[in-house]
Amino acid sequence: MSPSPVLPDERLAAGAARLASAHRGRFCPETVQRVITDSYERLAATARVTTHLVVLAERLAAERLDALAHIQGAPGSGLPRVLFVCSHNAGRSQLAAALLAQGHVTVSSAGTRPAPAVEPVVAQVLTEAGVPSTEAAFPKPLTDEVVQAADIVITMGCGDACPVVAGRRYLDWPVADPEGAPIAVVRTIRDAIDAHITELLDSLPSTA
Repeated sequence: MSPSPVLPDERLAAGAARLASAHRGRFCPETVQRVITDSYERLAATARVTTHLVVLAERLAAERLDALAHIQGAPGSGLPRVLFVCSHNAGRSQLAAALLAQGHVTVSSAGTRPAPAVEPVVAQVLTEAGVPSTEAAFPKPLTDEVVQAADIVITMGCGDACPVVAGRRYLDWPVADPEGAPIAVVRTIRDAIDAHITELLDSLPSTA
């Protein structure tokens, strides 16, 4: 029997235990530990501040394990799963995920080269539109599990960097990058994304 991998931060053990308990009978503790360790290391690679890294690693690992369970056929919500991908997961994909989260879908977002933090102006323009705050959001790396679990993958400026999985619906939304843009421009970007989302929701089967 091979030894369990050494956790890069001893505080991850509590998070690994919580996730292992939540997925008891589905994933073994070693699998959970591998996912949370990999999540921590991926986030640490781009983090400027590591204060909350353990918490974020647990949240990222939870999302990845949920996606993995979906791939393996575990019972889920049955809602369409939509993944937004942009380069940094700090602007466009975060806006899109927050706006679409108001619909009857399961939403996630990721970046091919995630930034250290979400653009502050993103939360501001969402609040103005009456969308719940994204203060808890953070840039996440793109992983195989979330791509494979998605029914629809929407790219926003990352081009060929997003892997293609057979049987998925792929869309590309040509939306400007809000990084460093004035608030008025970011508002127009938000509204352009919202228009795309309206079209997307109209194209999905009714879940009523």
